[in-house]
Amino acid sequence: MSMPTTQSVIPEMCGLAKSAARVVSVLTTATKNAVLMDVAERVIRHRGQIAEANRSDVEAARRAGLGDAKVRRLVLDDAGIMQLAEGLRQVAGLPDPVGQVVRDYRTESGLRVRRVRRPLGVICMIYEARPAVTLDAFALAFKAGNAVVLKGGREAAGTSSVLAALAHESLSSHGVPRAALTVLPPIERDQLPVLLAQDKSIDLVIPRGGTELIRFVAAHTRIPTIQHYHGICHIFVDESADLDRAIEICVTAKAGAPATCNAAECVLVHAGIAREFVPRLAHAMRARGVEVRAEARAASLAPAGTVTAAKDDDFGREFLDLIVAFKVVDGLDDAIAHIERFGSMHTEAILTRDEANAAEFCRRVQSSCTLVNASTRFNDGFQLGLGAEIGISTTPLHAFGPMGLEELTITRFIAEGTGQVR
Repeated sequence: MSMPTTQSVIPEMCGLAKSAARVVSVLTTATKNAVLMDVAERVIRHRGQIAEANRSDVEAARRAGLGDAKVRRLVLDDAGIMQLAEGLRQVAGLPDPVGQVVRDYRTESGLRVRRVRRPLGVICMIYEARPAVTLDAFALAFKAGNAVVLKGGREAAGTSSVLAALAHESLSSHGVPRAALTVLPPIERDQLPVLLAQDKSIDLVIPRGGTELIRFVAAHTRIPTIQHYHGICHIFVDESADLDRAIEICVTAKAGAPATCNAAECVLVHAGIAREFVPRLAHAMRARGVEVRAEARAASLAPAGTVTAAKDDDFGREFLDLIVAFKVVDGLDDAIAHIERFGSMHTEAILTRDEANAAEFCRRVQSSCTLVNASTRFNDGFQLGLGAEIGISTTPLHAFGPMGLEELTITRFIAEGTGQVR
């Protein structure tokens, strides 16, 4: 007997997800919450099994020569497992967006018109390394009434398989189709076009990974795509900034979690404070183990041995590591011009005590999140009060920035009349 091929398995699995989405879209809030709470309990009970699968994945990744940044994202330790369970509980506790009335009004003809939230349908996520995405994505999509098709990286397949099995047990115990969470078997990049051709089953594709992956997906599908592009995040330290606070913000924005997409990758320093600020920041970065790659003006002000000369491609680059670029700029306009040239519309921050400069920066720098006197690391669904996120969209469509529950729905119209004709 011949084995099923990718060409047959993927369409079948996506078709089952489409059927499951119709069921999930009309589930009660109570049922959705019960499933999520059940999954959380199973994660806690089986954390030893999850940890063992993750250790195997991490060891295999290291043997295969996976880079340190990706290995760090692959790790799911006991604290991470407990955080995953808590995240499921938090999603269960969030308001259900499905059926929410966004607007309610009457037209001149007398129609009562309501704009109401409804699920997107089937959301396909293609992602690398992070195994926790398996349940994070499921939880948010499910609470918003959607089914998910997940294509994770081969390096996290063992951990993702265990997590998915726990979710499938919970779905089955509550009478919900298991295909509401569809985890595809490992497939190679050249097989992705088969998945990306399932436009009759999949309603939205979200690629989360490197530039090459995102461009490949965009080039090979007719399905609407929201890109979670790389985070080339900038901090501009203005002339009037509180320098003590600026040191802390810049250092922690880079060193606190260097492999995250909202970590600072470039610090722009106003020329008026550069002579005082650059040496202090260079020392502080070095003390936290951060390699500073500075352009000529910044390098000339830094103490010997604290920085290295930046190359052209160190700007507009997502390091995802303990590396940061430094540049001295002549003022607000120069900083904004640099961000327009090298930014990825992810996250930018200005540190300043000048309210006019803060307002002008926010007006002209229209990334998914623009911050004043705060770290770029705050561009995060939980930190911005969304409760949780499926990722950070850099595509300026209906969802831009952290994608929480509301961003996993769209709105439709319900119109009630009393016999009107036209």
